[in-house]
Parts: sequence; structure tokens; C-alpha cells
Amino acid sequence: MISRTLLLAARPFGARLPAERVATAIADGLRDGGWEVDPCPFDDGSEQAAVISFVRSVDFEARMRAARAVVIAEPRLDERTLAGTLAFEIATRARQGGVPAYAVTGENSLNSFDARILDLQTILQARTHRSLVSAGRKLAELV
Repeated sequence: MISRTLLLAARPFGARLPAERVATAIADGLRDGGWEVDPCPFDDGSEQAAVISFVRSVDFEARMRAARAVVIAEPRLDERTLAGTLAFEIATRARQGGVPAYAVTGENSLNSFDARILDLQTILQARTHRSLVSAGRKLAELV
């Protein structure tokens, strides 16, 4: 049986949208589309520390393998995203685990080659609570 759960890793989208609000908004849209959501919001910190602590502390590997797909909510996707960030680590682990990865971002500055390196199935842009919910609904149709 194919899992109906999506793993959602979310970062803050600025001070007005902390990680939990970002995750809740996208999760609301995904649930509207019939998906169960396993949210993993995390706070900003040093990128290196965030990568190590997030992946280890939340048992990411097991949760990812149990999910149908991974949704990465990142405030900005750009070339720097390719250099050891949490979004890169999650996308890499998903690709290596055979789990499709999708992204919701406030701003997408990746070119098609960079997006392919991350192996993201779809990148949706959203900046407000309302648009994050809409992005979740759209993802619910795509996954």
C-alpha cells in the first residue's frame, strides 16, 4: 500500500511566518487534498548546526522512508542552496532514498540545471499564509 503521508520540512519565511506557521499553512492545503502530513518545522540557527541537529534529532531517515514524498519549505532557493544547506541535505537524502521531493519557496532563483541537481519534482512560490495554503493544495494534486 502506498503511503498517504507527506513529510514536510519547513523553515521560517521571515519574522512574520515562523517555521510552525509555514508548516501549518502548507499542511492545511495538503490535508484539504486528502494527504496526511508529518510536519518537521525547525528554527533558524547556524546552517551547519541546523543540518546536523535536524536530521539527527527528528529521526528524519525513518520518517522520510515512511512517507510518499518530502516537501521542503525554504524561504529562498538560490545557488547557495546547493552548498550544504538543510534544503540540499533533505533533497539529497530523498533522492538517495528514492523518495520524490517537492519545494515551496518564497523566492526561487534557481535555474533549471540547479533545480535538477536538487532533483526537485516541482518548485512552487508562496510568500503569505494564504498563498502557502494554496501551494499545499496544488501539491496535493501533483503528488
